[in-house]
Amino acid sequence: MAVIRQCLLCRPLYQIFPSCKHLLSASVTTSSRSFSRAWACSLPLSTRASTSPAHVEQKGAETDGSSKVRLLTQKLEVLGINCDDFVTPGRYHRLFCPKCKGGQSMVRSLSLHIIQDGCRGFAMWRCFHTECGWAGQAFAESRASYYGVAKKVESFGQISEESMGLEPLGAKLIAYFGERMISEKTLRRNAVMQMSSDKNVIAFTYRQNGLLVGCKYRTVGKRFWQEKGTEKRLYGLDDINDVPEIIIVEGEIDKLSLEEAGFCNCVSVPGGAPGKVSTKELPSFEKDTAYQYLWNCKEYLDKVSRIILATDGDTSGQALAKELARRLGKDRCWQVRWPKKDDHSCFKDANEVLKFMGPDALKKVIEDAMLYEP
Repeated sequence: MAVIRQCLLCRPLYQIFPSCKHLLSASVTTSSRSFSRAWACSLPLSTRASTSPAHVEQKGAETDGSSKVRLLTQKLEVLGINCDDFVTPGRYHRLFCPKCKGGQSMVRSLSLHIIQDGCRGFAMWRCFHTECGWAGQAFAESRASYYGVAKKVESFGQISEESMGLEPLGAKLIAYFGERMISEKTLRRNAVMQMSSDKNVIAFTYRQNGLLVGCKYRTVGKRFWQEKGTEKRLYGLDDINDVPEIIIVEGEIDKLSLEEAGFCNCVSVPGGAPGKVSTKELPSFEKDTAYQYLWNCKEYLDKVSRIILATDGDTSGQALAKELARRLGKDRCWQVRWPKKDDHSCFKDANEVLKFMGPDALKKVIEDAMLYEP
């Protein structure tokens, strides 16, 4: 039976777009294997029009939902979005972006989602090409027909290994990872590099669809910073494309550690954990800045039916697990219990378990994850 997901990433659209409350129903249902398909564009609109384009035919109140969808596709075509005949409401579709034309590779980089709620119609789109980022929304209802183009995301399309001054890991940092039981094979597969100007700085390259979209730096002394002008995303995003379950950890080294234990379907959050769990209501996606990486990766997370939270075992790590579960949906989250180190403490994270107990022990910890309990 369909259930209502009480989490931020699948909140009803009228909560996500308060100005459009009269267009949307008060709840969104979803199957137990996915988020709501009500994808919310995470970019603010830069332009809006109070009326539809003059050359799009307007109709009065209609009861036929398919007519609304046809009107929506007309409006989208005015904006250059060619919907063809195969666009189905309630599903995601990859189309050619009329702004960037898919770049030099000419890929279908525009994600389009049409929502049909009875006689209402609503469409959202976003181009995921790194040099574009065009996004917007359109409404079918004649009395409140809007269309707009979102502001371009902060560009990260020009970054490259050369422009950031990166080079392959040297012997010193390879040895550093070796002490933590991370192999050269795993480092190469995840394109871990170093700064050419400071060979003591590790560079965890963030990639999406094989393209470099960001970088997080770490010194051996555990000082962290992120490449400027890039969006925050999950580390290892390409490893969770079209998988039924994923593991979320708190650091890039923990993601590499789980790969040593046989789990590639793992991602790491890009930033640190909160000091404590917030007692406030979940903010709107625009104001949820600390967890914007979830919004930026929502299309991937939508497809997942089971999420194992393997954050650190300290107070901050457990607070992070709670905040993630609030947003991802507690009913599909599981949580690991790190084994005891001695009579007074437990291991802190995946890398500690790998280093002191080995890959088989780490694998068992993940396999023994328990259903999340608030």
